[in-house]
Amino acid sequence: MKAQRICVLGGTGFVGSHLVHRLADLGHSVTVLTRRPERHREFRVGTRLRLLAADPYDCRELQQVFADTDCVINLVGILNEQGNSRFQKAHVELPRCVAKSMRETGVSRLLHMSALNANVNESRSLYLKTKGEGEDLVHNTPGLEVTSFRPSVIFGPEDSFFNRFAALLRMAPPLFPLACAGSRFAPVYVGDVVEAFVRTLDDRRSAGQRLELCGPRDYTLRQLVEYTARVIGRSTRVIELPDALARLQGRLLGLLPGKPFTLDNYYSLKKDSLCSDPALPRLGITPHSVESIVPVYLGANNSRARYYAYRARARRAS
Repeated sequence: MKAQRICVLGGTGFVGSHLVHRLADLGHSVTVLTRRPERHREFRVGTRLRLLAADPYDCRELQQVFADTDCVINLVGILNEQGNSRFQKAHVELPRCVAKSMRETGVSRLLHMSALNANVNESRSLYLKTKGEGEDLVHNTPGLEVTSFRPSVIFGPEDSFFNRFAALLRMAPPLFPLACAGSRFAPVYVGDVVEAFVRTLDDRRSAGQRLELCGPRDYTLRQLVEYTARVIGRSTRVIELPDALARLQGRLLGLLPGKPFTLDNYYSLKKDSLCSDPALPRLGITPHSVESIVPVYLGANNSRARYYAYRARARRAS
């Protein structure tokens, strides 16, 4: 693999923190843009990985950075809004600025993080609608060689899915009310997502493709929450909320600090997050299962979690 100069937007986030170190370890020169470098001292800053103070929404700043870049990776995304304009800014205006700046500087290769079910024609979920608009925008920009990635929910150490439910379950009474409990997911391991980015980086045949990333099996949301409870050693009964109460929960919890669940989350959950054409096997990647990874980080100090991790390792070895 030829060493490249890569600029990453969103590189300090969950997926980004895994990806940028992998790219640096492979010998690439990686620049991570952030408005507050002082907040990310945990990054291993060296000759191949550097944090650069920059406003990713400033097209002029992006042009200056891209002038010394071979490839751009955009991982920026938000799950909860603070007013409708925040989705629009992160998912549409930023990709538009990235695409414009790349054209101005002659950089053609773009790896773009999207989401399963992203669709510009989505009528209710602003998250999915704006994700779809941004994805279409970069793919339709002349002169760019774009590969976009459409993952189901991504899991791994420090994820915001299993860790969030684990925190809620630890605080919850024996009955746990759950909205959209029948929604289906095929959770994909962050390491497999990173590997998909790495394998398409030099593969110009993937330009124009929209790759769906899923794990080896699918689950209902209820099954995933019940599994989380077992791993952390909680005896919790999950109660599925009727649709009207699920919408009400989204309205009410969306008013709380941190927005643990919003009405837009509710609308997104109404669509199953499953792959119709899984890309990982085509890329030569064998996806990791939830059961082989989650117990390792979700309950390292819990005997039940250690048992689940041991049993998963035994299955892999057999």
